[in-house]
Amino acid sequence: MAWKDVFSYVRGIAAKKGVAQGEARMDEGVPLDARIGSVVQLQHSPIIRAQANGSLIATPAPGDTRILAVSQMRLQPDTELYRLYLDKGDEDAKEKFLQVFCGDDGKVAEILYCTQLARVVPETADDQDAYTGQAGYGLGDPGYTLWREQLADMLGEPELAAVFGDSERLDYVRDAGGSSADFVQPFHGRETRIDDAQGVHGLRQELYFMPYVRELAGGGREYLLITTEIVESVDGDTSKRGIHVDFVIGIPMEQERIVIQ
Repeated sequence: MAWKDVFSYVRGIAAKKGVAQGEARMDEGVPLDARIGSVVQLQHSPIIRAQANGSLIATPAPGDTRILAVSQMRLQPDTELYRLYLDKGDEDAKEKFLQVFCGDDGKVAEILYCTQLARVVPETADDQDAYTGQAGYGLGDPGYTLWREQLADMLGEPELAAVFGDSERLDYVRDAGGSSADFVQPFHGRETRIDDAQGVHGLRQELYFMPYVRELAGGGREYLLITTEIVESVDGDTSKRGIHVDFVIGIPMEQERIVIQ
């Protein structure tokens, strides 16, 4: 079974054979042996250190201890990522997740702890073309800048001072396609997220994705992951469609600092 076909698979088998959905788990084969409902213990020292060096990363909330959903992102060219959601960002909350990249040998090569910074809705066709790279500029440009003024409504003055210092801007460089190209087409693919072990609830969305990165003042790297998400279905319902752009901050986490049970 292809993991991306989980929604149609579960409904079809249940309907044709009368199989109880509780008998089959659809969250098998996820890196780190993660399952929906697994308890996650994160060492906070990398997060605290990154914040002290000016990172925008958010601290996990006390309740961010269980995996609420898992997803697989298949991106062209030849990239596969997994996300283990500690917060799905429902209603007014913001997403928090571990993003896991595995090498060709199937072993975990990189883990990022990620927290959503902002979500915007591109309202015009020109905006959508820029955020999908269809315009030949925008998402995929060599760099991206966050301005102090943009974040003034999200952060208090002490946080702004810790992040920006005396500067008015944070400059990130594209982390794909080399530094010489004026434009690199964003990664394109789909994310399938399941919100329960049986795969009954979840979503599927088309993605345009580009990672940017900057060096923190005291050492270490901070990623700015920009993803344009075009929702195709929610709980299998294709009438619930929409488009938005997520800005997510990520910092590298060593595997030994994460325990999943």
